[in-house]
Amino acid sequence: MMDKLYGTTIVCVRKDGRIAIAGDGQVTQGESCILKGNTRKVRRIFNDRVIIGFAGSTADAITLYELFEQKLKEDNGDLTRASVDLAKQWRTDKTLRNLEALLLATDGKKMFYISGSGDVIEPEDDVMAIGSGGYYALSAARAYLDSKVDFSAEEIARRSIKIASQICVYTNDNIICEVLG
Repeated sequence: MMDKLYGTTIVCVRKDGRIAIAGDGQVTQGESCILKGNTRKVRRIFNDRVIIGFAGSTADAITLYELFEQKLKEDNGDLTRASVDLAKQWRTDKTLRNLEALLLATDGKKMFYISGSGDVIEPEDDVMAIGSGGYYALSAARAYLDSKVDFSAEEIARRSIKIASQICVYTNDNIICEVLG
């Protein structure tokens, strides 16, 4: 589940009642310059009860995650309602609709892909990904889940980002991972 390609990789994996979101740390300028390798694109919000991962413009993503946390407060922590409220405002607000970022969010039970085009998508299986390396991480995570290996959600998420980092030039193997459930 990816929209435009953004220079990062974020993957969300559910297994055995736990959900992990992992992301790389690379910040790329244009097509030829790595500015930083240890940016934190996976964060806990709403008193550590929700994890988000973002791809796209850092300033835009930070604006969105702050707004998302506000929506969570307004909706008493209801992840579904806050996700829909964020997507509606993001799509209709003249300033927000120009923001270039994507979000993955989980409360440890549900997981959503949220975009500025109004998408709030819950995956049909136990994995979703965004970013330029998202397809690679998504494929790797699905393969791990299908193979019935004895890896945790966190380990599958980390290994999937590692695989994406070996293929996608906009992804590195400096991995941040957060787990709920």
